Amino acid sequence: MSCFTKALKGLGEYRSLLYNVTNRRLPAGALGLSQIHKAHVISALCQDLSPHKAIVITPDESSANKLCKDLNAFGCDAVMYPAGDISLRPDDIKSRDYEHSRLSVLGHLVDGSVRAVVCSVEAALQLTIPPEELIAKRITLTVGETVEQDELIDRLINAGYTRSSQVDGSGQFAVRGGIIDIFSPDCANPYRVEFWGDSIDCLSTFDPESQRRIDSTNSVVITPANEICCNPVRLADLIEEQIAKTKGKGSVQAKQLLSADLEKLNGGIHLPNIDRYLPLIYPCAATIFDYIDEPLLFVSESFAVKEHANASLELFHEELKAFLEEGIICKGLDRFMLEFSELLGIYEDLGAVYLDNIARGSFDTPVKGLVTFNARQFSPWNGSMSVLIDDIKPMYQKKGHSVFVIAGTDKSAQALASDLQGEGFSATYMPNPPEELIPNKVIVLPGGFSAGFEYPDAGLTVITYGSRTALPVRKANKKVNKAAVFNSLEDLHKGDYIVHTAHGIGIFEGITSLEADGNIKDYIKIKYDKGDILYVPVTQLDQVSRYIGSKSENGTVKLNKLGGKEWQKTRSRVRSAVKDIAQELIDLYTKRTQIKGFAFSPDIDMQNDFERRFEYEETDDQLRCIQEIKNDMEKPYPMDRLLCGDVGFGKTEVALRAAFKCVADGKQCAILVPTTILALQHYQTICKRFDGFPVEAQMISRFVPTNQQKKIKQDLKRGYVDIIVGTHRLISKDIEFRDLGLIIVDEEQRFGVAQKEKLKEQYPNVDVLTLSATPIPRTLNMAMTGIRDMSILEEAPHDRHPVQTYVIEYNFDVIVQAIQSELRRGGQVYYLHNRTETIERMASKLRDFLPDANVAVAHGQMTEDKLSNIWRDLLEGDIDVLVCTTIIETGVDVPNVNTLIIEDADRLGLAQLHQIRGRVGRSSRRASAYFTFRRGKELTEVAAKRLTAIREYTEFGSGFHIAMRDLEIRGAGNILGAQQHGHMESVGYDMYLKMLDQAVREEKGEISAVPEKECLIDLPIDAHIPADYIEDVAQKLAMYRRIADIKNHDDADDVLDELIDRFGEPPQCVQGLITVSLLRNTALQQGVYEIGRTGSNVKLFIETLDMEKISNLAKYMRGRITVSAAGKPHIAVKVMPGEDQLAVINKALEIMSK
Repeated sequence: MSCFTKALKGLGEYRSLLYNVTNRRLPAGALGLSQIHKAHVISALCQDLSPHKAIVITPDESSANKLCKDLNAFGCDAVMYPAGDISLRPDDIKSRDYEHSRLSVLGHLVDGSVRAVVCSVEAALQLTIPPEELIAKRITLTVGETVEQDELIDRLINAGYTRSSQVDGSGQFAVRGGIIDIFSPDCANPYRVEFWGDSIDCLSTFDPESQRRIDSTNSVVITPANEICCNPVRLADLIEEQIAKTKGKGSVQAKQLLSADLEKLNGGIHLPNIDRYLPLIYPCAATIFDYIDEPLLFVSESFAVKEHANASLELFHEELKAFLEEGIICKGLDRFMLEFSELLGIYEDLGAVYLDNIARGSFDTPVKGLVTFNARQFSPWNGSMSVLIDDIKPMYQKKGHSVFVIAGTDKSAQALASDLQGEGFSATYMPNPPEELIPNKVIVLPGGFSAGFEYPDAGLTVITYGSRTALPVRKANKKVNKAAVFNSLEDLHKGDYIVHTAHGIGIFEGITSLEADGNIKDYIKIKYDKGDILYVPVTQLDQVSRYIGSKSENGTVKLNKLGGKEWQKTRSRVRSAVKDIAQELIDLYTKRTQIKGFAFSPDIDMQNDFERRFEYEETDDQLRCIQEIKNDMEKPYPMDRLLCGDVGFGKTEVALRAAFKCVADGKQCAILVPTTILALQHYQTICKRFDGFPVEAQMISRFVPTNQQKKIKQDLKRGYVDIIVGTHRLISKDIEFRDLGLIIVDEEQRFGVAQKEKLKEQYPNVDVLTLSATPIPRTLNMAMTGIRDMSILEEAPHDRHPVQTYVIEYNFDVIVQAIQSELRRGGQVYYLHNRTETIERMASKLRDFLPDANVAVAHGQMTEDKLSNIWRDLLEGDIDVLVCTTIIETGVDVPNVNTLIIEDADRLGLAQLHQIRGRVGRSSRRASAYFTFRRGKELTEVAAKRLTAIREYTEFGSGFHIAMRDLEIRGAGNILGAQQHGHMESVGYDMYLKMLDQAVREEKGEISAVPEKECLIDLPIDAHIPADYIEDVAQKLAMYRRIADIKNHDDADDVLDELIDRFGEPPQCVQGLITVSLLRNTALQQGVYEIGRTGSNVKLFIETLDMEKISNLAKYMRGRITVSAAGKPHIAVKVMPGEDQLAVINKALEIMSK
């Protein structure tokens, strides 16, 4: 037991509360407790009354989240049970993140693996799957047990799982031969189940990104994937009974809708949303209280809980009324939440303990015992040393008083302990809290609570530095395989454009199997101009890549002619352009390293102090980028580094640390931003972040009065200002610095080339750090390694909440309802209408329906000034609904905007949708996004796929590999300039990068300029992937590509491992493919460019006949070698009856290499 809990248990108030709970003198009340004390009391009671488990009800989700983190910080295993999104419209398609979190908690409760559950009152009122149903729907699998595959598939479908070709997210399963992959909502990684006949041969977890297995396990429990799941046949019967019962007002519409669903079910069609059938499927639906026997029930701030409960019930009843009129629900289909009176009944039955800070009249139910604690809460320490010393001193000097400081990470706790010793305190670092209190000493511990606390009667004070601990475990980073990065074949669909290295751009027509001499081989069919067809053997897949580039107005790309000269011309034109750019880059780089710059000194203590005060845990990427930038600053020549990262990935913090390093050496730092509003936002961030440090920051922009600007300019010249933020006004002639050390350019892609050049001319010796939000492709980064210094942030921060995403037909009433519910909870809304000509009309329509809301408009044709004012009003909360175009993509962070509505979402690209959706969900509140498409409009296949993908990948920054390619091209265009962009279009993005990569490496002398040769193998051999081994075309192409990339035995072994891992033991014809692929590379090394077979002879076609190699061959394979120098020179080797032709070729090549 830690000393904190011991101190609490020594208090008389705690003992009398424990007495009340133990002797069932309940309901009981405890007053004088702030948030942190509540967590402390709950965790102590759980410990004293083990094995009883606790349910804690809070007014809303953000307080539940906080309390849950604090409980865990006190060592009590707690989970948070979120509220579900009840969507009753039959066609609503929603993302299921929150539902999966709820199921995960319910699963843990059934297993008994947690001590406490914290939930908002809304979550506590919602009905859910009864425990016995959940247990019945769980599937336990053990190695060695007999399970019929088809039966398991049926059980998974009935438990709400969706079948897909490959498992990428929670709630999916995939079947490949004797392997079934399943992603259960309560597991961090999916499971792979391998069958041998009908018995389970092997169970393991695997990584959804690489699809390779991680660890083996002996048994697994699969939780249902939906809270409401029901066998279609049973559901049809239930609906039929309901139709018979439905009478009275509105029954005609209700019956019509019920009959439509019934018809779908009888026709074997899956219903997209069965949430509204909850009352039918579970007539005795449960709540969270049914999952724990005799729980300890705590109600935090009962008055606020009551208010929130009534507000959410009122809102829900309003919605139900509207649905009742539309016939979506009817009598018998209308109970989804408990009433508040029922909750009060539960308070009485279970004996609630009310934990309140201040007494507010009487409690919700009469109490039998009341205790008032004497406890204080402190706001978290902001990191300033002087403030900490002022706080500690009086307590430290009090006789018998113990002081603890909780300092975040291990590293910062140790540093703080030594700083305090330097200030004359008796301070010690400890990794864990001691058993007993240690008076008149300062103990520094790692960890973090949401606030500090003090029990004056127990002589204990705890000061905490923000809550920095409860973070999810980070996944290990994956190593990037350079070859795989250039590969984008997995996403190929029939009709896509494709580039062949030798023949140019054509259209992909699918994979075809052709038979020749009794052997089957797979070919990729490509259609060229004038209907010409090219069959490419799949063993040469590395010659082919998906064409990524812009298409003409009507969505087409000009096809090449087969055998025409034009493609060769294009290629050589691009090759020479790429050679020029490589030369240019290398010259620039060399020139830069020769200029004399300022070498900053290594980090000082104050820098470490500044970094410790960052309130979040840095991601690995952030730490790496910070280090790269600091290393550059310490070099004697000027830095020129580009920092790329998606919106919200923490670029600002990285830049501010560089700024601090610059100021610490007595130099000035200028931060250049494209818009006045961004300047304001950065300025506010800087003031907050540098608070308590001797750093003077100022801003120059339209928002600053002229007379003040004048003073700032003088201060800059005199060196009184350390950091200045501003728009391109900072580059003007009249602004002078005393000693400029670092320039930071934000949103680099929005400055013209001329402005950037002017900067570099003005300050040639100053370090420059540019930030860009356009994700710069990894591929491009690799191609330019060692030329332009780039740091890339690819890892999303950990505490982002997923955005609840709905994909629905456009329905104005639903939209208005969504806006109203966001405004009711004090939030703001983005309404994306991407047509400037009708945007005002849309805004006035919204004003008519929302008379109390302030609706404003923003689009790209407005002046910079007007836009800045709108952003400022939005930031300050004066605008409720912003009707805008895609301009918000590059907008400003507005944490209070938590609902996003997009019209005609099917017209936007995946990457764009993803980036716009990243504009909401930037605070601790739950965000929603509604992607709508026109009523009755048939979605194109691509658009439908795009919307499904968006819905499935609700987590932040995931699964958008292909989507991000659209953005990458924009990024590539930005880095390489307009002229190069044209070249990139003409050969396609992948091909261009390959050529650039090669040119750069040639210039650096890493590889010779001899073009890579290819070896063609045409042997009568079974070498293909049969459909019964890998069915999905995309996966098949990906594996063909992996096999084509084999260069040596290690690669071959790795591919074989992956095949066995993902698809089971490969058949002989797949082994043949691998052997042929290895053979190509061995042959190439010997100058063989083609291998064929005629009769009993194998022919090795070779560019130059090397007589030494030939005599070697003749010596070892006597009488079997013929050499022909006419026409195409070749060596023919005779294959004896019963010999394996591949073994013969391998032997011949081996001899040639000696």
